[in-house]
Amino acid sequence: MSGEPADCGRCDAVCCRFPVLLQPGDDVPRRFTDVTDAGLAVMARDEEGWCVAIDAARMRCSIYDSRPDVCRRFAMDGPDCREIRADYNRRGARGIPLVMY
Repeated sequence: MSGEPADCGRCDAVCCRFPVLLQPGDDVPRRFTDVTDAGLAVMARDEEGWCVAIDAARMRCSIYDSRPDVCRRFAMDGPDCREIRADYNRRGARGIPLVMY
């Protein structure tokens, strides 16, 4: 990967398609949450797998100030971000597998 910084203004927000497990202390509005079959509290996703809190018109988080801790710890243009984006670009598709790790 090049050493150039990622252009966050042109980001496809790929990370917003990953399952987000909510932790105690997360203060996410209930309408944006769901419960898995295993009873885990998670961010809800739409039919296409996107986090329901994303503002699709602006490709930004609509609950940025109250986003979950895991989202707060995800550094834009950090190593995880760059790896996820590289994998996404290698696939050449507008989708990534949605799996719970």
